[in-house]
Amino acid sequence: MSDHPMVYVKKYSSEGEVVIAICDAEILGTTLKDNNINFYVDPAFYKGELVTLEKALRILSEATIANLIGNNIVEAAIQHGFIHPDAVIVINGVKHAQFAVLGGGNA
Repeated sequence: MSDHPMVYVKKYSSEGEVVIAICDAEILGTTLKDNNINFYVDPAFYKGELVTLEKALRILSEATIANLIGNNIVEAAIQHGFIHPDAVIVINGVKHAQFAVLGGGNA
């Protein structure tokens, strides 16, 4: 991770869900290719506010669903307990992870 990495954060709210999409700034608009995977880091989905990792992690704490792409944000999310390391995939050297908060209601 660089000394002061920046990431794009975009927040979506729908039907009680808070979806947070975060990508490392330097990969926005690129296509990651690895075997059968072509992953386009789409600005329409990811390009929201450009923020520090610290601010992104505060915003991420609001998520019920999250989609993270980039070594900086995924490593930070692992270090802060949002993502388990085994839940990470690597596409052409770039880490990608997702999470969803399940339940919470009475069974």
